[in-house]
Amino acid sequence: MAIWLWRRRRRKTARKYPVPLTMHQLWMVSLSAPVSRDRDASRTTLYPFTRIDDDKAGRWLADQWEITSRNELVGRLDGLARSGYRARARLRLGVEPLAWDAGLYVDITRRGFACGMLGEADAWTALKNIVPAVVRSYASWNEYAEHYLLGRMVWRENLRGTPDAPAPQAVSDAHLKSLLDPANRASPWNMAPWHAISHPDHTR
Repeated sequence: MAIWLWRRRRRKTARKYPVPLTMHQLWMVSLSAPVSRDRDASRTTLYPFTRIDDDKAGRWLADQWEITSRNELVGRLDGLARSGYRARARLRLGVEPLAWDAGLYVDITRRGFACGMLGEADAWTALKNIVPAVVRSYASWNEYAEHYLLGRMVWRENLRGTPDAPAPQAVSDAHLKSLLDPANRASPWNMAPWHAISHPDHTR
């Protein structure tokens, strides 16, 4: 009985959300592709995991961001959209890497949807809100990736020597290289080219 319940809880995301994302939807979701390198991460659905695990999404928001309510989630998203980490990065690098904040913004939105803090319509609205700033700032996934790495570098330096020290920069570099590889058919950045968001939406 316990095994049956476990399998039921961990059913595949594609079974619960069988309709493929449109090109615009996939593009928006793909802004968070650099953030999660977990094997169970889904990069082609609004839901952040390949298998349904609402509790995991809620625990992650509480542990990593101290988000335990919808109001706290909305507040965090507003902060990332307004300034995020890029103001600190500007002091260090002279540039404001919006890509780092945008990636976190989309990742948090997706996890908020997964744990029920945001409805599906609200989650898509939140993702649409970040698009104009991202499109104004970058002209390709390559540029987006470069600024994402700059933002992560500053964030990582601030955590150096703490118990929360993240994975080495080389790990993130390798992940982004894979996302940008034209031969990688599983990369959402190849499925949804950068300029797709500037053209009329369509089914895939």
